[in-house]
Amino acid sequence: MSTPPEQPSPNPYQQPTPGQGQGPGPIPPQPPVGGYGTPVPAQHNPYAQPGAYGQPGAAQQPPTQGYYMQPGAPGAPGMPGAPRTSGGAGRAVLWAVVGAAVASALWGGGVLLLGKDSSAKADLRGYTVKDNLCDTEDVSAFTTQYPQKDDDPTSYTTKTATVDEMYCDQSLKRETSSLSDAYLYVDVTLHHKTDPKAEFADTWRSYTQRHQQYKISTVAGIGQEAYLLTEDESSSQYVTLAVRDGWMTYTMSWSSYSVGTSSDDSTTVDEAATMVKTATRATLPKLK
Repeated sequence: MSTPPEQPSPNPYQQPTPGQGQGPGPIPPQPPVGGYGTPVPAQHNPYAQPGAYGQPGAAQQPPTQGYYMQPGAPGAPGMPGAPRTSGGAGRAVLWAVVGAAVASALWGGGVLLLGKDSSAKADLRGYTVKDNLCDTEDVSAFTTQYPQKDDDPTSYTTKTATVDEMYCDQSLKRETSSLSDAYLYVDVTLHHKTDPKAEFADTWRSYTQRHQQYKISTVAGIGQEAYLLTEDESSSQYVTLAVRDGWMTYTMSWSSYSVGTSSDDSTTVDEAATMVKTATRATLPKLK
């Protein structure tokens, strides 16, 4: 008997041709979409790009928006070569123009409403600029305690459109020596544009918030308002008299360091305060 020829093993993945039955037996499993050797459709591949490898026939489309779009490039809005302006930038330009217009209007209104104050004449009460404050001031109240005069005091005068300032500092000595027993500073400012009244009192009262040793008190009969600031510690004493008279402000400060000196020779804070007030009353009229 002849042996029948061997038949090839069936291919479970082979698709039947049209008109060909599948024959008996279970239907073989179908290869998954996108399997090896099978292109994945673009709609199923989240990473596929138009015209990418594996997507034949898909045409690369020019972008319509993007950070790297050049003005006038294909797909860019507007006229070719015209700078591209985003909505945010356009709004920023618009608001800048509107803001400038509003600021100009407010400034103009401020000139009309506040012009009277800005053009107010400085109330200097007759005080004038002196070229050398050290030669002008009267400090004779200190000569009893400090008979030795400073041969080289420091003095300067500055003049500007808003303020004029005069300054003098000198050492106070009881006897001829290279060491000073105390120091005296005088500063005078003539304000031409701004009335110092609003801030003067608070400026000096605020010293008590800096150091608990500072004490502040009002002084009557000197200028329009005056404040005496003192500090009394074992190693240092400090006295300042601040005066405002119109748009003129004045300070005279005395300071002493008691290190290495006898307590019998040192000047007390109360004595220094008396001398400062006396010297100020004598000096202010000389500044007019």
